[in-house]
Amino acid sequence: MDYWERKIVKMYRIVFLLLISATVWACSEKKEETMPLPFYNEPTFTPMFLEKEAEIDQKITHRIGDFSFLNQDSVKIDQTIVEGKIHVANFIFTICGSICPTMTNNMKTVSDSLRGADGVVLLSYSVTPWIDTPAVLKKFKENYAIENDNWHFITGSQSAIYTLARQSYFAEEDIGFSRDSSEFLHTEHFILVDQSKRIRGVYNGTLALEMGQLVVDIKSLQDPE
Repeated sequence: MDYWERKIVKMYRIVFLLLISATVWACSEKKEETMPLPFYNEPTFTPMFLEKEAEIDQKITHRIGDFSFLNQDSVKIDQTIVEGKIHVANFIFTICGSICPTMTNNMKTVSDSLRGADGVVLLSYSVTPWIDTPAVLKKFKENYAIENDNWHFITGSQSAIYTLARQSYFAEEDIGFSRDSSEFLHTEHFILVDQSKRIRGVYNGTLALEMGQLVVDIKSLQDPE
């Protein structure tokens, strides 16, 4: 085989490999786009992958319960604010010097990535509501330069917040139903909830990498096709 024949063979091999790589990449992209999000129906966070509406309605019985609290502007916030909308919940306290600043900065990254998305609400519940009054939460939001009007910092009855966190959001996974409202709640989880108030994802709020996946999953709920 002479020099030019070897060059031609090499060229065809390169083209062949490029075509194979492009095909594999396209297939993986298509798979990622069409991968449905699971449903979480119990505090063990066992994923349930369902696609048929009748089966979903029958098997997914858990919903985020009704609530009524105040936000950082002393405005009443209840379940109507998330009706028909996607929302993400997390649980913080303003004097937390460990994971809460990281979680708030990571939620801000999510907020900035969804700028202008009216159908997405962010709810940061205080787990020390006896300290975090609306005025304290307002200052906290200002300190982080958060301008998203759909991101609310929530305060109210400790018992009501803790019950909602554990029994509706499964904030502490499988121990969610075993603790009473007097035991301190501290979790790094971000909980993704769909337009029907069903839990669709749980993410480690201290990890920036997981925020990217959270944004992808929010967008998949916005456009399920």
